Amino acid sequence: MGLSFVGSTGVWMQRLAQDWLILQLTGSPAAVGLAVALQFLPMLFVGPLSGVLADIYPKRRTLLICQAVAAVLAAGLAISDAMGTIQVWLVYASCVVLGLASSVDGPARQALVNEVAGDSRLPAAIGLNNAVGQLGAMLGPAIGGVVIAQFGSASAFAANALVCGSVMVMILLIRPHELYFGEAPQRGRGQMLAGFRFVLARPPLLLTMLLAGLLGAFGMNGPVVLAAFADRVWHSGPAGFGLFNAVSAVGALAGALVAAKFKRFGRRGIVVAAGLFGLSQLVAALMPTQELFVALLVLVGFMTLLFLTSAATAVQLEAGAAVRGRVLALYFPMLLGGHALGGLLAGWLTEEFGVRTGLVATGALGMASAGTIGLLLARGSRRRKSTAG
Repeated sequence: MGLSFVGSTGVWMQRLAQDWLILQLTGSPAAVGLAVALQFLPMLFVGPLSGVLADIYPKRRTLLICQAVAAVLAAGLAISDAMGTIQVWLVYASCVVLGLASSVDGPARQALVNEVAGDSRLPAAIGLNNAVGQLGAMLGPAIGGVVIAQFGSASAFAANALVCGSVMVMILLIRPHELYFGEAPQRGRGQMLAGFRFVLARPPLLLTMLLAGLLGAFGMNGPVVLAAFADRVWHSGPAGFGLFNAVSAVGALAGALVAAKFKRFGRRGIVVAAGLFGLSQLVAALMPTQELFVALLVLVGFMTLLFLTSAATAVQLEAGAAVRGRVLALYFPMLLGGHALGGLLAGWLTEEFGVRTGLVATGALGMASAGTIGLLLARGSRRRKSTAG
């Protein structure tokens, strides 16, 4: 669990630092949206392959390679930024490489839970691992915002290089002889298609993954929106940006604690959490003062973690151990690929129509997505009951 928490915290701190640096170099929210897209679009292309790697190859070795790449990227950006030689194209290139490394790291890290926990403790372990991993994803930007405000973006990159190093040490401390190894998947052709076939044969699973992708596109736009609110609406600069991420993380902690209590949240609960996620963003966009906006961000953080943790847990528990890596390799590209496209959408809406309008639009789209998926799940459930009867 510590591995997921620390690793997730570090990579999201790196992402926030890249986004803030792009905003400072260009002054454009649309450019930040492009940076967000470049970080997550690689998952759309290498995601299925990364699932095969997670299922077939040793997960410790895969994670070590990914963390080494992330450490080199963070150290390089820290040095370049501190020397004043940083350029926009270099940050964009780092976004792409980090996206590729994260595409492989994510499924392998989640699949490692199977080998650490074993079958008897798997449901509880998956739920807790998702909760702490998603909590790290909220705390990372919060910590990064504070570091940037106090010491500058170069320090945030340097801190993440140290985090990556600590994660590598944690991986090396895992004793292979104490792991629970299941039946190894067969190697050969058709391994990537096996994951697709598994998901397509289970419409409720596919709809849950689709909802995650839609909420990724319409809801997970914090780096773009919060940076724009700090810069253009409340004029609070890096300090405000750090504060916004910090209070979101407080809400995320509460959401993680609630989500960790449930082994299975249920499809209806997932849809309701998604709808409230979108609604909380919409209401936050309408707040007339920064104090009220900050208060609503606590709720946004809470609903973010509640939805993301419950959705990821449901997907993992429905997938068998032999195919779990490949199913996760489809889930993560849908979630974070949607996040990438959502970064572009949020950047464009913010640039063209204003910061508040952009957040209202994406919040409303998130609510509409939850309502549509909820209706499709209910219709499918009635159809299955009718057929069974």
